[in-house]
Amino acid sequence: MPTSTTRASSALPIRLRGVGRHFGERPVLNDLHLDVMAGEIIAIVGPSGCGKSTLLRQVGGLDQPDTGTVDIDDSPTRPTDQRCAIAFQEPRLLPWRTLRQNIELGLPKAGKTNNDKTNNDKTNKPDKAAGRARITELLDLVGLGSSADLRPRQVSGGMAQRTSLARALARAPKVLLLDEPFGALDALTRLRMHDLLLDIHRAEPTTVLLVTHDVDEALYLADRIVVLADLSQQQPAGATVAADTTAGGATHVDTAGGAPSIQRIVTVPGARPRDRDDPALAELRLQLLADLGVHRVHAGTSPTSTLTAPAPAPAPAPAPDHRTAPDSTETNR
Repeated sequence: MPTSTTRASSALPIRLRGVGRHFGERPVLNDLHLDVMAGEIIAIVGPSGCGKSTLLRQVGGLDQPDTGTVDIDDSPTRPTDQRCAIAFQEPRLLPWRTLRQNIELGLPKAGKTNNDKTNNDKTNKPDKAAGRARITELLDLVGLGSSADLRPRQVSGGMAQRTSLARALARAPKVLLLDEPFGALDALTRLRMHDLLLDIHRAEPTTVLLVTHDVDEALYLADRIVVLADLSQQQPAGATVAADTTAGGATHVDTAGGAPSIQRIVTVPGARPRDRDDPALAELRLQLLADLGVHRVHAGTSPTSTLTAPAPAPAPAPAPDHRTAPDSTETNR
């Protein structure tokens, strides 16, 4: 269950059934089934090219699956679905606009709404005063109230990324899609952004799908972690693959139609904010790294270990120096 949601009614559930996507002959997603609860934070990890960003695009209506369905609150996704907002690794701010003006770009436009059931385009008009108040509220939420009139070149990378998050939140999305939003930041700023995201989620609960390559980030932020497989390295069709669906168990998935994209789903224990040094998280970290092909190696236990240097070969005995050893001829002389 979501551990920090206080107003679940502002978030919507997501359901993916049998989602598949090919680019040419290359399968990127296959037989993907996933249920996301309203207000849940889901982290998506996996090797490069396994379809993480493609999955976000399916949910946001930026791309359509070749097979399967994607629903938000029992309603099919629509092109550029207004119930969703997305933030990328790069802030993508307009350099000639102030931070306030960049956030303003995220406000709903006339005739557009994020309501999932109805959409009365003619009567749905933006309230300019409400929009200004909303921007001020978001600037305060992300700690940029005193920097609203600065331009992107005048602020740090962390401040630019906070502006990008505020812009994504401007339309009060029911689903927030984050595509490696902290990947370009330095380590210390990234940790601060993690706490900011949790603060935002508490203040304005929404359903979050977070793509990341950082296992520690996933463990700190997410309720569950979805591990996607590289289909080019998967078992052939007809194999049976184990997929973790709960914290302590696994179910076996028949892959007669080709290996599924989801390798397993891990439930992260503990309420947020979590202790980064929790031993349970440390063990989960090792398991997730192994899923991603990074295995634990102990010195002295593996013949291929780079931690144990091979014993040096014994030095060959020096050859005798015949230039100084007298021979029998010279002795007789």
